[in-house]
Amino acid sequence: MIKLPDIRQKFTDIKEQVEQKVFHPYLLKYIETPVIDEDKLLILVSIMDRLELSYNEMKNYAMTTMLIQIALDTHEHISNAAVDEINRQLTVLAGDYYSGLYYKLLAESEDINMIKELSQGIKEINEHKISIYQKELNGIENLMTSIKKIESSLLVKFSECFKVDLWNEFIAKLFFFKRLLYEKRLFLDDGSSLVFETLKDLTIPNNRSIKNLSDKQQRDLLVICDRYLDSSKQFLLKGMSQLPYLNDMLEARITSIINEHKPIAKTLVEEG
Repeated sequence: MIKLPDIRQKFTDIKEQVEQKVFHPYLLKYIETPVIDEDKLLILVSIMDRLELSYNEMKNYAMTTMLIQIALDTHEHISNAAVDEINRQLTVLAGDYYSGLYYKLLAESEDINMIKELSQGIKEINEHKISIYQKELNGIENLMTSIKKIESSLLVKFSECFKVDLWNEFIAKLFFFKRLLYEKRLFLDDGSSLVFETLKDLTIPNNRSIKNLSDKQQRDLLVICDRYLDSSKQFLLKGMSQLPYLNDMLEARITSIINEHKPIAKTLVEEG
């Protein structure tokens, strides 16, 4: 009897294979090491673990989806004005290289439906990125919807392809929550953040630099962010009990992410 690897072993094995694909030695000399979102990979592996897929099919689908996610994330770094022109061009090439690997693997799988679904996810992500960068948003709710789409469209399309739609809303909320936590940390630590910069433009009627806002204005932005974090946290806590086939590894990781949220009002009280 062949013993199949457990979820941890599958996750570790697929992560290592993704790393082998993206950690190109020449590119790593000139660009930042690509970030592999381990939580997105864990979601992918967890969804497929209960489906009637071979281990090789699981690896192929997880790797192709992660490669395009990494390509999208790499291209997003190009907007960083601090990057010099040579590194900028290499970053573009790196993103294209990862995209090429993705298309090669999907073409080998001959899964036309998956190609169609993931292509639609890519289109959604890029449309919402454009809306943010070109300041085409009308209101805070539209900003938050765009962030949610950017963070979750690929995985949502993936789950739709396998007809496990019960995961969709939870996936969208989880990675929206995680992105807001990241943006909040950036704002608190460095005074700069794409989400907070856009929030400033939407709520504070002047062209003042985000780093020159008053304490009250900064706190007001944090309160808005926390409002969305709080509501997402409540959804996630309730939704965990309703997810099909939630494995221990994924449950522990989701709980850890949820516990990272510390409302600014509580922080101010503790610091005071």
